[in-house]
Amino acid sequence: MFSKSKFLIVGFLLIFLLGVIANLAMAQDTSSTTYSTTTTTTTETTTTSTARAGIKGGLNVSNLYVDDVDDENARFGFNVGLYAQLFSSEVFAIQPELLYSTKGTRTTYDNLLMGEGDAKFNLNYLEVPVLAVFKLGSVAELHFGPYWGYLLSANIDVDGDTDTFDELDRDSFRSWDFGLAGGVGLNFGSTQIGVRYSKGLRELADSNEAQDLVGDAKNSCAQLYIAFSMR
Repeated sequence: MFSKSKFLIVGFLLIFLLGVIANLAMAQDTSSTTYSTTTTTTTETTTTSTARAGIKGGLNVSNLYVDDVDDENARFGFNVGLYAQLFSSEVFAIQPELLYSTKGTRTTYDNLLMGEGDAKFNLNYLEVPVLAVFKLGSVAELHFGPYWGYLLSANIDVDGDTDTFDELDRDSFRSWDFGLAGGVGLNFGSTQIGVRYSKGLRELADSNEAQDLVGDAKNSCAQLYIAFSMR
């Protein structure tokens, strides 16, 4: 039987793909012919949509924060998925995405209770950013909007002797995350290279054990990505 997370993945994929297909179908080129009443000249005007869809992926540099974000304990990971630009014009579009994104943090501990070692918090999400795209000509774009994330899996990799982290798993953290994301992309033909930063607005801990270790921490993540348009 499918687990709840697999049903959610399939549901997100179907909704995303149906939306892309519907928008691209409506974005087909249209032609209108205007006939003059005084001449036999025929004028054709063709309107071309700039809607597109494609694949993207890149590097994640993530961390957990309480009040201020720093890069001292950053975890390196990746993001990969699909994107589309809907309701697109020459200056604006709405860009939904469906991404697999790895987040978390790493920490070094050295005390009498836990001993000495390193721990890496691995939080893996299915994310749906929905971004407003402001087009700066054909060269660059500004992106800003909310994102929602569903926690697919969580584990702690420990390099040391402590068993303090053994009780932490996916059930120790909240299933849903949300926040804000913004960035800039540079276009090179059908390829875009960009940077983005997202900041979670929801506390992650959902158990006493997780609360003891990460407190009121939330997600933060910087991304470097490359996107390939399929249209």
